[in-house]
Amino acid sequence: MAVNGKDLVLRRATDSDASGIADVWLRSFAAALPTVQRAHDDAAVREFFADVVVPRHETWVADAGGAVVGLLVLGEGQELEQLYLDPSWRGRGLGDRFVDLAKQRRPDGLQLWTFQVNAPAHRFYRRHGFVEVERTDGAGNEEREPDVRFVWSPVS
Repeated sequence: MAVNGKDLVLRRATDSDASGIADVWLRSFAAALPTVQRAHDDAAVREFFADVVVPRHETWVADAGGAVVGLLVLGEGQELEQLYLDPSWRGRGLGDRFVDLAKQRRPDGLQLWTFQVNAPAHRFYRRHGFVEVERTDGAGNEEREPDVRFVWSPVS
């Protein structure tokens, strides 16, 4: 996919991507979830991505001419931990590419949590074959926000 004459590449994140990843996460969270009270301030989010996520998890970025415009974090087992896009990149097929990558990397299945208020995410994941399997009151997440667990299983 070319962007203004530059290629958009999905690649594994490096330590030097942590700041750009945190920037995308912060912008995306603010745009997509304006009613959700974040559990951590900007500095803590930046520290988390630099010290925990990038060095310890399978983290992928969408790189558009040297700028991080999206992120995918895969956890242990079948967990899709994070998928966030810069708001200007929503609706351009990038999320589809990340989900395809996640399915390639975890061919036995995926599961994820998203907030109940995030209806666009629900539609997105359902379109990609994920099925809602559980709803909670949010007592188990840091934001204390009601959430939904989705599961994708490959077709046999």
